Amino acid sequence: MAQKNAGKTVKETKKSGDVQHVFLVGAKNLGNYGGYETFINKLTDYHQNNPRLKYHVACKANGDGFMDESTLDNVTKLSDSEFLYHNARCFKIKVPKIGPAQAIYYDVAALRECCRYIKEHHIPHPIVYIMACRIGPFARHYYSKIKALGGRVFVNPDGHEWLRAKWPAPVRKYWKISEQMMTKNCDLLICDSKNIEKYIHESYDKYNPQTTFIAYGAETRRSTLADDDQKLLDWYAEKGLAAKSYYLVVGRFVPENNFETMIREFMKSHSERSLAIITTANDAFLEQLEERLHFRADPRIKFVGTVYDQELLMKLRENAYGYFHGHEVGGTNPSLLEALGSTDLNLLLNVGFNQEVAEDAALYWGKEDGSLAALIDQADLMREEEIAELGRGAKARIREAYSWEFITDRYESVFLA
Repeated sequence: MAQKNAGKTVKETKKSGDVQHVFLVGAKNLGNYGGYETFINKLTDYHQNNPRLKYHVACKANGDGFMDESTLDNVTKLSDSEFLYHNARCFKIKVPKIGPAQAIYYDVAALRECCRYIKEHHIPHPIVYIMACRIGPFARHYYSKIKALGGRVFVNPDGHEWLRAKWPAPVRKYWKISEQMMTKNCDLLICDSKNIEKYIHESYDKYNPQTTFIAYGAETRRSTLADDDQKLLDWYAEKGLAAKSYYLVVGRFVPENNFETMIREFMKSHSERSLAIITTANDAFLEQLEERLHFRADPRIKFVGTVYDQELLMKLRENAYGYFHGHEVGGTNPSLLEALGSTDLNLLLNVGFNQEVAEDAALYWGKEDGSLAALIDQADLMREEEIAELGRGAKARIREAYSWEFITDRYESVFLA
């Protein structure tokens, strides 16, 4: 599918010396480590001294995942609802307690505030970049409003949210319809996966969607923690682990990330290593898996909780013997990029999203019975040089196509086109 880039359809009034204002809608809290939060942190960090770009970032003022700017370094507070961070103006949106609909309300309220600010400050040719397709029923209204203000609307369609098993059928239907409406009412879709870009054209070409591909980024540097750092040693002692004694999984604890397959297959393998699972709490899903697999009877299976210390998490990835990645819904996954940047031996579910990222720098498994178990047994017998060669290839993939410098440069070219 040939790439279509609408980034060049800018009003003639835009001069080369103009400042391009970009409004970012979709992240909750820049202190969090979700995909969009990490992306905005890196984007504003790399561009904070760029005189031609000015970012305005929506954040949640209250509720789940709210923004507490006191947790960030080098913040300049402007008011109770505004602060500067990485030279970006961050503004907080209050959200009522209305359950799951909070996310939709939050995005709509953020767009309303963007329009107000653009109009009040007479901002020429703004870009409003909406991350995820939550607000389809409101898309046409705000698209028209932003166009009337001389602006453009960019959308990141995220992954196949409508396929996620966590959503009941009516919600999945809403996500699909919302995606369709947002695809129809925007100037450019920035897809973080080539497979997502292909899907957009296959599904919505009747709307002539303008698209471009820009992935998420990652780092290839080493953790700042030494091998004998007490924080690391204490963590290992608490969890009953040691360097290279474990395979690692990091990800949200939801069915579509294939935890059941990974645990079942690991239990079938002959590995003497552990399977360390760093994930979010989901007691109901945990008990379902115990009923089906009886994994608690296998001492190798270790649920080790969450790790929010990013240097520690990076070190745990570096020291893992291997990394499992079972995500099959969504675009370019940040945890996969981080694994390729840190872990030498990566065992990935054989789907297009993962193949396009890792290419031949990883090993692949299928969901069929015995596939991953056989690959684990094979991986346990690999020579150090074979593993090191895969690691070099993985880090080369990140440097060449997924480094934050490369990704933020791509965004700069699109925003300033």
